[in-house]
Parts: sequence; structure tokens; C-alpha cells
Amino acid sequence: MKLLRFGPKGHEKPGVLDARGVVRDLSGVIADLTPEQLSPAGLAELRALDLTTLPEVATPGRLGTPFTGLGQFIGVGLNYRDHAAEANLPIPGEPILFAKWNQCFSGPNDPIVMPKGSRKTDWEVELGVVIGTRARYVPLEDALRHVAGYCVVNDVSEREFQMERGGTWDKGKGCDTFGPVGPWLVSADEVPDPQNLGLWLDVNGKRFQTGNTTHMIFGVAFLIHYMSQVMTLNPGDLIATGTPPGVGMGCKPPVFLREGDVVRLGIDGLGEQQQVVHAWRADLLD
Repeated sequence: MKLLRFGPKGHEKPGVLDARGVVRDLSGVIADLTPEQLSPAGLAELRALDLTTLPEVATPGRLGTPFTGLGQFIGVGLNYRDHAAEANLPIPGEPILFAKWNQCFSGPNDPIVMPKGSRKTDWEVELGVVIGTRARYVPLEDALRHVAGYCVVNDVSEREFQMERGGTWDKGKGCDTFGPVGPWLVSADEVPDPQNLGLWLDVNGKRFQTGNTTHMIFGVAFLIHYMSQVMTLNPGDLIATGTPPGVGMGCKPPVFLREGDVVRLGIDGLGEQQQVVHAWRADLLD
């Protein structure tokens, strides 16, 4: 299944993409797509529906985040060897974890609004993993059983805030609008191998990132296993699993986003996003 939410911000309806690529309205069946619907039982109920009986949505308009009720938004740093090299940082011996603040969670085509004072806003296409079953001290061989589905994430990052202002990376990772997710959540049964997905990202039509999840240092199963040793993962938690090379700070000279830039990105089978970059405007956040 490809689950999604459509409509104006704060008034989204739940939906599903059928085999013909048509959006079907789920609001007559469920009130919204929440962690409850992402559980194995919840997904089984949705999977049993005859989608042809659901109303077609001819013009869904804006797509929101593919689910609501986000729990933790956890990032993984330097999880591709070539990205660590372009950042001039050592290959990590264990996963580097950081938090993205929940208010950065935004729709796949919503604008990126750079924070006040930003000079080094950057892009990162990443595979997102959404948890559907509580994970605590999970054996490696059982880890993928805890996944509800996968999605595209743009881990937008302000590099000066992240790396030049002391403390942890978090302050450059969780600014408002810095977490576009979607266009949909693809259930795990449709992604037989999360370690063989192509990723790409363009800025203003120029290809900057091309990669494949096969090149992750720590794969999805290991990340869930590892995280479950130091935290409890719950349904509705989202893991951004790291980015391949080609980010702006790795260019020579570095390239960062500016007002009016258009960012397009996608992952095989998981859909595409597009964002327009804006200087700080509070009205774009409401």
C-alpha cells in the first residue's frame, strides 16, 4: 500500500494510492493515518479493503505528511562512506544519532523556509523508515519486523548551525520545514529489500546526489537493532537513515540553497518530492 494524506495544512484527509495511481479517500473508513493505523493490525485492516469501493479524488491538491502523530524523528549521520569522505570526517565505528525536532515534519512539496541568519542551508536525500511495532532490545534478525513502511525524506540541514556553533548537530537539523516527508508511506511488504534502493536529488535541474542504499555503512535492520539498545522505538517514530554523497557542503567550492531554488528528490518505488526554497517568512509556517 501507498498511504498518504491530502488537503490544506491542518485539514488533511487520509488516502491511499491505488494500482492505477489514483488517490482514494480513506476518510470514510478511518479518521486519519496515525500510529494506530501503522501497527500490523491497522495495516492488515487497510490492506483488506477493496480500494475500488473508495471514492476517487480527482484533484487531491496539496499532499501533507503521510501520517500524523509523529513520535521521535531520529537522524543517522555519516552513514555512507563517500558522504563521510566529502565531509572530511572519519568513518563512524557505530551509528551517529541525532534528533530532528518534530516541528520540522512537513509535506513533501511544502516550501523550505530558511531560518533567520541562515547562510549554509543544505540538502540530503534519505530513506525514511517508519516504525509500526514497539522495538526494545530487538535481535538483529527480527529488526525489520518492526517496520511499518518506508518513505522519502529530505534531511534539510543548516551547516553553520550544525557544525560551527558548538554542541550537538541537532540545532542545525530541526529548524521549521527541515523535514519534508512523503509523498506517501509505502508499506514494508512492497519493499522486499530496503538495501537496494536508488536515491537522487537535483537542485534547479542539476543532479547533485546519486546513490543506492546498498552503500549504507549500517543497514536498516542494524540501525533498528542498535537504536533499540539505547532507546525504545514506538509506532510513529521515523528514522532518516543517512545520505549518499553530493551534498552542498561537499562541493568545491561549497554550494548552499538560496531563495527561489527548486529541490527535487526521489527514491526508487517511494515517489518524488519537490520544494521551493524561501527566505524566512513566518506566514509560510502557518
